Order: sequence, then structure tokens, then C-alpha cells
Amino acid sequence: MPKKDYSRIALEEHKKLRGKISVSPKDAFDDKEKLAIYYTPGVAAVSSYIAEHPDEAPEYTWINNAVAVVSDGSSVLGLGNLGPHGALPVMEGKCMLFKHFAGIDAVPIVLNVHSADEIVAAVKAIAPSFGGINLEDIVAPICFEVEERLKQELSIPVFHDDQHGTAIVTLAGLINATALTGKSLRESRIVMSGVGAAGIAILKLIKRFAPAAAIVAVDSHGLIRQGRSGLNTTKQELLDEGAINGELAGNLADALVGSDIFIGVSQPGVLTADMIKSMNNDPIIFAMANPVPEIMPDVARAAGAAVVATGRSDFPNQINNALAFPGIFRGALDNRVRHITDEHKIAAAQAIASLVTSPTPNEVIPSIMDERLVKAVAGVIR
Repeated sequence: MPKKDYSRIALEEHKKLRGKISVSPKDAFDDKEKLAIYYTPGVAAVSSYIAEHPDEAPEYTWINNAVAVVSDGSSVLGLGNLGPHGALPVMEGKCMLFKHFAGIDAVPIVLNVHSADEIVAAVKAIAPSFGGINLEDIVAPICFEVEERLKQELSIPVFHDDQHGTAIVTLAGLINATALTGKSLRESRIVMSGVGAAGIAILKLIKRFAPAAAIVAVDSHGLIRQGRSGLNTTKQELLDEGAINGELAGNLADALVGSDIFIGVSQPGVLTADMIKSMNNDPIIFAMANPVPEIMPDVARAAGAAVVATGRSDFPNQINNALAFPGIFRGALDNRVRHITDEHKIAAAQAIASLVTSPTPNEVIPSIMDERLVKAVAGVIR
């Protein structure tokens, strides 16, 4: 059966809808008394009360269930810097998922500013209207500074989903993939291709979960190692902290010899069948470049991969942030959680993994449509 042309269909459907989300009132204005209650004069009493009791704002306004999905459009999907208008369809889509899966009212906010100072200032200015901030598609390394500053300066949860949502779902998939293949994540040799926002978050979360795991990382210039020129501050810190094994030199092919796991958040086509054949028996391949993975699943399986995961919905084992972020924010909003910690992320990964009771090569991660997901993840965010 020929595959559908989703690019064409998406353009047609987006133009037909002219925006994928809308705002609707929770009660009808079916008589003048409603106007008096919800607007003037009644609303004055509510405003005055909240001004005197700001901690009770979630009891009287929508911030108990509202999340801002914020981007400057500087790193949209795998497409690069598309600017705020180019980012808006993605942010709208994210808001649809928030509402559909977790019942959360999410609002897309695209910013026409791009420095850390400007983004932080803009988000802080709008934060009183929301119960949580979901950062999205902000280029590294600016995204790291933006998130850290907002976490320190706001009293509501701030979560950069490109980093942490990807890391949570990747760890969930690895937990089941290693169980299926008889490997131990703590004893595995892992090769990371791509050391941007998502790659760094994945790497850090794996090391938090399995400190003894040996991880080498490759960027567009080859293996990241001590003494290599041109390393940015973040990569050098990962080496200095021991999160990355910095003793090896060479390229991706060199790194993969005798390894157990490949994790790709990089570029299409960088992984070959011969590279997979050089890995240990039953290698695990998470090729998550989007929309085209580092290697196509059928090629990877033919080369000996025991488990293959991608970021796409038309292949088995989709590693998608949507398995995590609706439940993360549902739990955070319901339980008034101010900060999403590493412990929360690991617990969320374990909760997601636990939904697949008998992993198979084609199912190491649950479906995004699994109705148990939000409840399972929200339950560990306390």
C-alpha cells in the first residue's frame, strides 16, 4: 500500500481549519444575570479577593489548568530557524495534544525575540496568566540559560520539552529495550550522535539513572574528547563531569565498534548498515532524527539490530515527547509542583516503561494513544 503524502494533506487541512485550536467559555451567557456574575459588577469582588489572597488564584481562575507553550522559532523540529510564524503550527499542535490527552488548556506563544535576556523577560511578563510554562523549539545553548533562569525566577513549573520530554521517553524505551535484549543499561556502551539540547538532556538523564553507563558522544566534528578544539562550554563541562567518556578519538564509525546502543538526535543518513554490523550482538538503535531518521528501520533490522526506534508515527516504537509532557503537566498542575526534578523525570520514564508488560522488538514503548499514559505519568509528579 503506498504511503500517504502527509505533507500535502497537512497543508490542505491546516488551511481548511485556519488554526487548530480555539477558546470556548465554560458557561453560556444565556441571560443578563450571567453577565453580571462573570463580568461587571460581580467580577470586581473576585478580583479584589484574589488581590488580597494571591495564593488562591488557582481556585478562582484558569491558571489551575493553563500552560503557555512558548517558542522563539529558532530551532523548529529538524528544520532549523523558521522564526515565530514558522513555529506557530507546531505550538498549536502541541496545544491540541495538551487538551486531547490531558484536558489542559494550553496557549501557543511565539516570540519575536531571540536572546536569553529577551526571552526570559517576555516569559516572566506573561507568567501570571499561567500555571506552567512549556518551552519549545529554542536553539541550544540559549535554551539552557533560558530554562535555568526561569526555573529560578518563577514559582510555577518550567519544562523545556525538547530536552526533557525527549529524554524521559528515550529512557523509558531503553529500559524495555535492554530488558528485552538481556543487556544492562548500567553496563552498556552507548554512542550518542548529536549533542544539542535533546542529546545533552538524554545523556544526563541516562547518567543519572545508570551512572556506570559508558557514553561516548559524536557531533558534526567527530568524537567529543578532551583537548579537542572548538568545544563549547556545555560540551566541555560534560567531559569534565565525566558524563562523556572523552578518551577516544575518531568519528561515529570508530565509536560504534563494540558498542551496544546507538542514540541518534542528529542528521538523516549518518548511520549505516556496516556501522551496525560492527556493534555488539543484538544492538539497540534509537534513530530519532526527524522527520528522516539516521537510518531507516528496515535497513537497521537487516543489519542485525534487535530493537529499532524512531521519532515517527509510521514505524514501530515511536519516541515522541507526547508520551510524557501531558502527564508531566497534569501532575504538576494538580499537585502544585513548582519544579520538575530529575527524580520526577526518572519516575515518569519508569511509569511509561511499565505500561509495556511484555516488550517485543516492535513494542518497547507504549502507543501515544494509550489511555493509561497521562494517569500513569501524572501519578508520579508530586
